[in-house]
Amino acid sequence: MASSETTPLLRQVSATPITPDADVGPEAQNADEAHEPRGTFARRLTTLNGFALLISIVIGSGVFSSPGPVDANVPSPGAALLVWLVGGVLAWTGALTMAELGTAIPGEGGIQPYLTHSYGEWVGYLAAWSWIVATMPATLAILSIVFVETIYSSLGVHEPEPPIAHKLFSLLVLVVVATANSISTKTSTRLGNFFVAVKLLAIFLLIVAGLTVVFIYAGSHGKRDMGGGDWHTKGWFEARDTAGVDWKGVGLWESLGFYSTALYGALWAYSGWDKANYVAAELVHPKTQLPLAVNTAIPTIIVCYVAANAVYYVLLPWNVVSTTDAAAVTAVTYFLGKTVAYFASALICLVIAGSALGNSFVAGRMTVAAANKAWIPNIFGTVGQVGPFKVSKSDTRNEDEDADEAMDGGESPINALILSTLLSALYILFGNMRILLTLNGLAEYAFFFLTVLGAIILRWREPELHRPVKPFILIPILFAIISGFVVVRGAMFALVQAGILVAIWGIGVLYYLVRKRVLQRR
Repeated sequence: MASSETTPLLRQVSATPITPDADVGPEAQNADEAHEPRGTFARRLTTLNGFALLISIVIGSGVFSSPGPVDANVPSPGAALLVWLVGGVLAWTGALTMAELGTAIPGEGGIQPYLTHSYGEWVGYLAAWSWIVATMPATLAILSIVFVETIYSSLGVHEPEPPIAHKLFSLLVLVVVATANSISTKTSTRLGNFFVAVKLLAIFLLIVAGLTVVFIYAGSHGKRDMGGGDWHTKGWFEARDTAGVDWKGVGLWESLGFYSTALYGALWAYSGWDKANYVAAELVHPKTQLPLAVNTAIPTIIVCYVAANAVYYVLLPWNVVSTTDAAAVTAVTYFLGKTVAYFASALICLVIAGSALGNSFVAGRMTVAAANKAWIPNIFGTVGQVGPFKVSKSDTRNEDEDADEAMDGGESPINALILSTLLSALYILFGNMRILLTLNGLAEYAFFFLTVLGAIILRWREPELHRPVKPFILIPILFAIISGFVVVRGAMFALVQAGILVAIWGIGVLYYLVRKRVLQRR
């Protein structure tokens, strides 16, 4: 077990010395993989399993809710589709680089152990702090808002600035999700398997609807159009006003700010690409299977997302796309009427509910692990109790028992879930989906940039580091260039969100320094 200064955010079962990188044959590869650090997951997955797992992790609610925020920040539908393509390429290069780190550096817990290895504990701590205080609460707030907006959209209600009633319903959704996880976290995570089929079905039906409109229009020689009409009468790259922006008067530097904001909306939909290292933990031969899984799954997702967004522009008038936060339901309502839209709304709400339950569980687990490392107050590391009061039926649990083991046994990190819920509630009350998308993107990609930059640095600093997966060096460099620019320009364009994030990081650094001083005096 690693020392307390280098232990990853989530539990690590064992660790072995890092061996030099070398070209090995199949037999040597099998022997090498047999001696790799054993993680939580058994190595039983094939390449096809890895492909399916990445698909299930990445495809979520974003493709149904992000098209509006993306379209509102670009001058044309064609530009929006390019943003979705760039977002996919960024996810692709990032996933390959994360696979390199995940197979080279022992430990579980996402990017935290990689940042700790590259820069030191304080950067890994700050990433964990940022995820607990900013990224995860913003994610839960977005999902709660999208859940409510999906229902309202099926009823024909579209509000660019949602009234307080929408926020209150979003808070209700947030509380229900946290309560469900407090009762049975293990059951809530298993529901995700059901939602995978729902996601793929919804995207498939969308694409079929778009193709139907195109074929009917072509078959009638332009006399019958069941879609929005603009898709065949206007130029796909012709600038038009969106969300009150006159694109003819926007300069290059300012337009890059808008494009950065749009890209955050697309990147929200691609969230989960960084979990490629979790796929690696379950593959039989990660050195060969992981790159193949990533290089098939991510392009498939890109095609699905670009196709789905093209469908929105076929089914809807173009001035409607930028005004909705539930594009899929709005498109189905316009195309097939409210009755079918209710069914589509139910499907998408199931997808969102599954994402919210899973993210709420992860948020609670990350908080417990951080508290157990004294990174945040210890009370958030307890399970089966509200505050200092025990409510769990497992009253005989040994106090020294690992919190993860207790949660695996059915106990819930109620205090951690309360913290996450309160923070998410603040984001719901004082923000909206589009503001939160930018905040979430800044918080995530600032550390993704540092992580991939660390991978590049390690190529020179530790060339002997064993890397079962080693993409061409231009791949992480491409990610670092694009993500670095997007973070810097996005922060300059969204000063409020950037200021909030800097304040959160500042508080985190202050707490870290105080903690270090207290520990040194003991």
